[in-house]
Amino acid sequence: MFFTVSRHTCSVCTAALTGIVLLFSSTWAADDMVSPDSGMILRGGEQGTVFKSLTVEGEDQIRIEFSRPSLDLELDPKLAPGLEWESTHELLDHYGLDLVSPLLKKSAYERCPYLPRPWLNQFASGDIVHFRPAVEGVDRWELTVANSQGHSVAIFKGKGKPPKEIGWDGRSLDGALVPPGLTYSYVLEAFDRAGNKRNFVGEGFELPSYRRETPDGFALLLSGRELSRSASLSHNDSEALPAPILLEAASWINLFSRPDHLIRVEVTARTYDQANALSQKVVDTLKPLLLGDPIRIQDYTNVQPDAPDQGTVSITVSRS
Repeated sequence: MFFTVSRHTCSVCTAALTGIVLLFSSTWAADDMVSPDSGMILRGGEQGTVFKSLTVEGEDQIRIEFSRPSLDLELDPKLAPGLEWESTHELLDHYGLDLVSPLLKKSAYERCPYLPRPWLNQFASGDIVHFRPAVEGVDRWELTVANSQGHSVAIFKGKGKPPKEIGWDGRSLDGALVPPGLTYSYVLEAFDRAGNKRNFVGEGFELPSYRRETPDGFALLLSGRELSRSASLSHNDSEALPAPILLEAASWINLFSRPDHLIRVEVTARTYDQANALSQKVVDTLKPLLLGDPIRIQDYTNVQPDAPDQGTVSITVSRS
């Protein structure tokens, strides 16, 4: 089979090939003109900075940086409108609030547990025991105080005639506070100039509940017997009041300590069950009577076979 190609047909093919070559040449030239790291800067306030979408082609990395001017605000609340300074009374007077009547109505039927009770004075202070020796012809003398176990807890001595009254503040020979509830005795030894000795044995006695200052606070010591004393009933006879000795203890603590001072309740008894029950009774009674967080009351128990039969209680307040 033979084909015949005219001159006009060859001219068309030559033109088509020439167009294709020019198209590829222009594409290669356009690729060579593109920067390897092109960028675009959009400045605020200029036309074209608001757009809904942005399409980036021909880039394998895109970096967008946003910059904004610093915002400096110099505001003075005292000069702001509507924030005029007023006292608390002026502010409450605007609304006509009556804060006194509800307080008076409530206080007329409820007693404040934090009020002092000056009529209670069971805690002694100063010298809690007084000895009055009456002997003549004495060159030197010595007075010894012993507890129920026969241990010396205090010694007083001097030359010449003994004083008319010797006071004891309840501190032992090592400075510790001796507990109430035990029976104590004393012996006076009197020597004349020739060295002859005369002994005077006194009657047994017990220490009262007493209060004493400590290096970092004060301590209240009492016998467990004081907690079993009956108290008068409340005004509606529905519940018994706490023991008077604990009411007085709470008054002393509220008056002479801050609400954040630690309170140590230490109970000594012959058995653990007795000591634990006595400690819980004291702590539960003091919690609603004392200012501040009840967690500041810490209780400790000691077991001693020779402790008083009803135990002893020591309440120590630390001001440090």
